[in-house]
Amino acid sequence: MAAPPSASHDASSHTAVSHSNTMTGHEAQPSFVAPSSFLRPGSASRPGTPAKPLSPLDKEQIEGLRAIRAFLKVRTSYDVLPLSFRLIVFDTALLVKKSLNILIQNGNHHFRISPRLCSRALGIVSAPLWDSKTSTFAGLLTTSDYINVIQYYWQNPDALAAVDQFRLNSLRDIEKAIGVTPLETVSIHPLRPLYEACRKMLASRARRIPLVDVDDETQRAMVVSVVTQYRILKFVAVNVKETQMLRKPLRDLEVGTYTNLQTAQMSTPVMDVIHMLVKNSISSVPILDADGVVINVFESVDVILLIKGGVYDDLGLTVGEALLKRSDDFAGIYSCTLNDRLDTIFDTIRKSRVHRLVVIDERNHLKGLLTLSDILEYILLEGESPDEA
Repeated sequence: MAAPPSASHDASSHTAVSHSNTMTGHEAQPSFVAPSSFLRPGSASRPGTPAKPLSPLDKEQIEGLRAIRAFLKVRTSYDVLPLSFRLIVFDTALLVKKSLNILIQNGNHHFRISPRLCSRALGIVSAPLWDSKTSTFAGLLTTSDYINVIQYYWQNPDALAAVDQFRLNSLRDIEKAIGVTPLETVSIHPLRPLYEACRKMLASRARRIPLVDVDDETQRAMVVSVVTQYRILKFVAVNVKETQMLRKPLRDLEVGTYTNLQTAQMSTPVMDVIHMLVKNSISSVPILDADGVVINVFESVDVILLIKGGVYDDLGLTVGEALLKRSDDFAGIYSCTLNDRLDTIFDTIRKSRVHRLVVIDERNHLKGLLTLSDILEYILLEGESPDEA
C-alpha cells in the first residue's frame, strides 16, 4: 500500500472543470485542470456474495472504514472547529432580504481560514437562528430557505411587496404555502462524539449541524458554531491515515447517484433549474452541452447572487448568464471516474474545498454524482458490525 501523500503533493488526482469568465450561455467549453489518468488501477470485479470469502482488498477496505468510525467515536464535534472562526447568528425577527445581504457581505463562511478562502463568494450560506423572545435556538437558515422564498414569489408574482417584508420567523409558513416538507431541526452538544453528530445529520438529511451548549450562568442554550459535512470529512482526511486503505474503485461500491439524474443546458432558464432543485431535494444540477459533455454544474448557492438586494429580475436569466455572476476565483467543478477510489477522493478533500464530484466517463459524459452526503453515509454504515453500533 502506498504511503499517504504529503500536504505539499501537487495536483489532485481528480479532474476539475474550471469556470471561464469569458463563457457565454452557448460558448462554454470544458477545461480540465488535472488529468486522472495516473490513478492506480483498481479491481475490476464487484464484491462477491456473502458466501464468497472476502478478498484482501475487501478486508483492507473494511479495516479502513472501521478505523474511521473508531476515530469519529473518540473525537468530539468541538475538535473539528478551527482555532479561529466567526459565527453569524440571526434573530428570527430579521427581514429575510437583510439576512441575505449580511451573509453576502461577510463572505458566507462560518470558518474563517485564510484571506483567499474568505474572499470567495458563496462558499457556505447558512446561519443559526435565535429567538430573542424566548432566548432559544430556533433552527438553521440555509440556501434552501432562500430558494423557498423564490418559489413563493414565483407562485405569487403580485406579492413582491409582501415578500420584501418576510421575516425569518415566517420561513416555516412559506414552506407550508408552497408545499415543501421542512427538514428536521437538529443540534448537538459540542462535547458529544463526532460519530453521533454524523448519525444525526444522516437521519435528518442535514448537510450541517449546529453545536449548542448551555451557558453556565444563565442555564440557557448557547450556539457555539456549526459543523458541516465538508469540515468533518476534511478532519478525517487530515487525521486518519487509514483513509489510504479505501482502495476499491467506485464502480465496485454502492455509493453515489447514477440513475434519474437531473441535467440542464446553458440555455435552460434558471427558474427551471430551481424547480428541479426543489422538486428533487437536490443541491446541484450538472450542465451538459448538446453532445452530453459535462461543462459545468449549477449549484443551489448560485441562486443567492441572483436575488441579492431583494431584486428578483435576474431569475429570468439563462443558466449560462447566471453562472457569469460567479466570483472570479471560483475554484471549479471537481470530477472523477468510476475507476477512482475513496483514498484519492479523501486526498482531494484534504487539499481542496470539495462539496461534490461529477462522475464522468473517458469522453466527459455524465455517469453520476458523488456528494459528501454519499461519502459520509458510506463510511458510517458500510460493513458496520453489531459490535460497532
